[in-house]
Parts: sequence; C-alpha cells; structure tokens
Amino acid sequence: MILVRHGQSEWNAVFNRTRIDPNIPDPPLTAEGRHQAEAAAQVLARSGIERLLVSPYVRTLETAEIIAARAGIAMVVEPMVRERAAFSCDIGTPRSRLAVRWPQLSFDHVEEIWWPTEMESEAELDHRCGRFRATARNLVDWQRVAVVTHWGFIRGIAGVEARNGELIRFDPHALPPATVAGSSDD
Repeated sequence: MILVRHGQSEWNAVFNRTRIDPNIPDPPLTAEGRHQAEAAAQVLARSGIERLLVSPYVRTLETAEIIAARAGIAMVVEPMVRERAAFSCDIGTPRSRLAVRWPQLSFDHVEEIWWPTEMESEAELDHRCGRFRATARNLVDWQRVAVVTHWGFIRGIAGVEARNGELIRFDPHALPPATVAGSSDD
C-alpha cells in the first residue's frame, strides 16, 4: 500500500509561510499542489497501483483525480482516512455538494456532515488508524492500493511527517508506530 499526502492546498501555501491559520475551509489545490499531484501520478502509474482510496476533502479529491486520470485507476471515497480537524482547512464540504462536483464517485456511504467538529485526541486518532489498519489487512489487493490522505493520518498510521505530494510505503501487517508528538500542518 502507498500513502499519498495530498498536494499543496491554498491553506498550506499560507500556513507554511506564516504559521498562522488563514481560515480557508476545505481548500483546493494550488498550482504547485497540482504539480505535486502530477508527479505522484507519474510514480504511481508505474507502481502497479490499481485502486485509490481517498479522503473526502477537496484537496485529496483533487489530488486523487489527477492521479486516477494519469494512471487510469478507480477512486473510492473513504472517510476513515480524513484529517483530525485541527485547523480551518479541516472543515469539510457537505456530501451533497461533493457529489455534485464529483458525480462519477459514490458518496452514498458518507454522512452529509462527515468531518468532526472538534479535534481528535491522539487516542482517538490512534483508534481510527487502528480501524483502518485492520480494514487494510483484510483487503485482498492491499499491495495495489494507494491512499490519498493527510499529514495527521499519515503521522498516526505510519509515524511519518509527510510533505505535500510525498508517497510513503505502508504495510498494514507491520506493527503500528509509537505515537509521534507534534502539530499538524495539513
């Protein structure tokens, strides 16, 4: 399995420079973010990946859309790989609006307001990562799946603080990492 952190979003572009939350809910990708997604797509197109699981945030959907188009693979929306709700960028877009923008995707299993209203604790993140790890272990094709997700989720499940557009190999059968302290910059 390969974990892919979404490309740079409008929120990342401001926060990474100022370290101040710019109050941009569910931001889209920047031009740099689209470039990062295209670079990830080039790698994934040669990697044997046959399916993408994607968080329902706009930045991950846009990243996955670029990857899916280049690699010719299907996207499946998976709310379990969302971010932790630490910043304004983690306020999502209602399911009904996402379904209009991405009519080719199924959002039937996603609640209308699917993002948390309060930041998850480390214990809650660990629990969600554990649930995903168990789900991933049971996927027959887990070695041919990429997951387009977020800084906090990748840190929680793999113990890596990934940069925008970075690809991380992940084995759901390996022992989980020790919790890494730190603040998200998703």
